[in-house]
Amino acid sequence: MTTYSITGAATPLNFPIYLDNQSTTATDPQVLEQMLPFFIAKPGNPHSDGHKFGKEAMDAVEVARNQVANIIGADPREIIFTSGATESNNLALKGLADFYGSKRNQIITTQTEHKCVLETCKRLEASGYEILFLPVQKSGLLATETLDSAISDDTLVVSVMAAHNEIGVVQKLDQIGALCKKWGAFFHTDAAQAVGKIPLDVKAMNIDLMSISGHKIYGPKGIGALYIRRRPRVRIKPQIDGGGQERGMRSGTLSTPLCVGLGEACGLALEALQSEPARLLALRNRLCRGIMSAIPDTLVHGDLQLRLPGNLNISFPGINSDQIMSATPDIAFSSGSACTSNSIEPSYVIESLGCTEQEARGAIRFGLGRFTTVDEIDYSIDRITNIVSSLRAE
Repeated sequence: MTTYSITGAATPLNFPIYLDNQSTTATDPQVLEQMLPFFIAKPGNPHSDGHKFGKEAMDAVEVARNQVANIIGADPREIIFTSGATESNNLALKGLADFYGSKRNQIITTQTEHKCVLETCKRLEASGYEILFLPVQKSGLLATETLDSAISDDTLVVSVMAAHNEIGVVQKLDQIGALCKKWGAFFHTDAAQAVGKIPLDVKAMNIDLMSISGHKIYGPKGIGALYIRRRPRVRIKPQIDGGGQERGMRSGTLSTPLCVGLGEACGLALEALQSEPARLLALRNRLCRGIMSAIPDTLVHGDLQLRLPGNLNISFPGINSDQIMSATPDIAFSSGSACTSNSIEPSYVIESLGCTEQEARGAIRFGLGRFTTVDEIDYSIDRITNIVSSLRAE
């Protein structure tokens, strides 16, 4: 533990400070507490309910299924447990294509989707499907007119991320859902970053399929879910063959502790929706104002209004993100670059907003979370602005 003095008062801070909650979150202690019994004391298989251990495991899984359903306004029977959002995205898009592909051949998504959606679409494109990768506006938002001019009677599914993992922008899901309903196309959304952070209602937003991740909402890694609408029914072809678990849509023995963890995480997030977004927004605004007051030419990437309250993505003209990250090992945040094939590439997301390659290479992302404090924000403002000023002076 290191002590850092703020306004004369010694405030203990743990280093490095964690500001990368869009990448992953720490498992909430209350979540871990609920999970622990199912590792040792309650070892039952939820699919073998002929005895006490199996039944209590099955009951725990169904409680978790209800908790996941509640946070998005769904029926528990519409929730399928998966290993995470990547599997959910693959299952949703490939499953739809395999089931309905003979009827409609077009899939629409955006250029700024997560890699697992983009790569899934490219795989389907290689199989003969027509894929439209729509551009977004400088704000990061998909213009309704852009989608309206692209969607057609041949569109099978529109897949648009609910809240962006890099720039935090929140898409107008209700408008996208209404357009999909008008044309009879399915609407899938990768909501890994949105669930538990903004209010979501799959019925009101006309969402047919939604991907959910446990480790983005203070749950464990290795668990996620896919919402699949029952009425009107959405059909998908399973991508994993086996014992027919999860209503035949995702075979494999469920991990009871992981399911319990995801459920508890959703339960806690639903309770926190009344107050946590406002707290995070105040912290993010404090961070943004503090940095921009010291570095006035700071660039903010993505819309600041329709945005996750805990997300800030910025760059400093003339400074690369790796320079800042190398100089600040005491703060954990993300670079705007991605490692691909052992080479550093600028963020395709930032470039899609109309930014230059240099601006994309300079982008850094702060992800504030449940355990972020005011003192940590104030320390980070001082460190980041001092480092940028020093780098420019050099």
